[in-house]
Amino acid sequence: MTYLESLNLGLRELLEELPQVVVFGEDLLDPYGGAFKVTRGLQRDFPKQVLTTPISEAALTGIANGMALRGLRPVLEIMFSDFLALCMDQILNHGAKFRTMYNNTVTVPVTIRTPVGGGRGYGPTHSQCIEKLFMGIPEIRIVAPSLFCDAGQVLRHAVLDDKFVLFLEHKLLYTLDLLSAATGLGVETVKDELGYPAALVRNYDSGYPDVTLITYGGMTRFVVSVLQRMAEEEIKVLACVPTLIKPLPFDLLRSAADRSGRVVVAEEGGLHWGWGAEIAARMQESLFGRLRAAVRRVGAVDIVIPAARTLERAVLPADTDIEKAILEVLK
Repeated sequence: MTYLESLNLGLRELLEELPQVVVFGEDLLDPYGGAFKVTRGLQRDFPKQVLTTPISEAALTGIANGMALRGLRPVLEIMFSDFLALCMDQILNHGAKFRTMYNNTVTVPVTIRTPVGGGRGYGPTHSQCIEKLFMGIPEIRIVAPSLFCDAGQVLRHAVLDDKFVLFLEHKLLYTLDLLSAATGLGVETVKDELGYPAALVRNYDSGYPDVTLITYGGMTRFVVSVLQRMAEEEIKVLACVPTLIKPLPFDLLRSAADRSGRVVVAEEGGLHWGWGAEIAARMQESLFGRLRAAVRRVGAVDIVIPAARTLERAVLPADTDIEKAILEVLK
C-alpha cells in the first residue's frame, strides 16, 4: 500500500464510522479528488460529509473551529502547507486557545491536513516546510507520518485526538510504498505517551549504535539508503522516526540518543531556528556529559526555495548531507 492509499483508506474508515467527521477543502469534488488525490472517491461515496469550498483559507479554518466547538470533527485540507500562513490567526489566536480560555469546558478537535515540502520544482511559495512557525504555539499538536508507519491509522488517531492537530503529508511520499519492514534493516514500532507511533530502524543486529539519527516526515525516504550505505562502512546507525513532532516525545528521543552518545538531527525545513535546533538544545541539557560529540544538524539552506530543479536540489537537504553529518559526528 502506498502512503497516499493509506491516507485515503484512513479517511474512508473515519467517514464510514463517524457521522461527525466532515472532510472539506478546495477542489475535493470527484473525479478530481483534491490537488494530490488523497480524497479521490470520498465525495462520491459520502456527499454529505465531503464538501468542496471556495478559496479562503482563513475562513475555512474559522469554520473548522466553529464546527469543532459544536461537536463535529472537521478534517480541513489546505492545498499547500505554504498557505497555512493565511490560517495563522485562526490557529494561533482561536483554535489553539479556546479550550484554555473557556476553562476546559470546550474542545476544538480540528485536524488540518496539508502537503509539505519541495522536490517537485513548484517554486518559492509551494515548496516550503514551514512547521517551525507553529512549533511555539501551545496546545496544538504537529504530526508528520513517515513511511515506517500506517499513515492512515496515524490520521485516524489525529482526528480522534481532542487537540488541534496540524497533519503534515510530504508530497514526495504520496506515491511510495509504506515500509513496515525494510530489507536488511530491523524495524521496531513503539508508541509515545500520547499514543502516536514512532519507528526505531537499525542497520545492525546486536550491540550499541555508533550514531543515532533523528528525523521525520519527508526525510524518512532517505533512511533506508543511508543506513544500508553506513552498514557497508561498518557504521552502526539507529534511526528514531517519530510521527508526533510537537510536542516532542522527548523521552523516546533521549533514550535513542543515549544508546550512542552521538546524534544527527535531519529535517527539510531551514536549518536555523527550527526543530533540530530545539532537539540539539534539549539533548545538551539532558545528556550533558554523556554525549560523545556535539549534535549535528541537517536542514535546508536558509534562502527562498528556487523553482529551477538544479538550484532546488542545491538548497534542499539530501541523503548525502545526512551521510556527511554521520561521518562528521564520528570524527
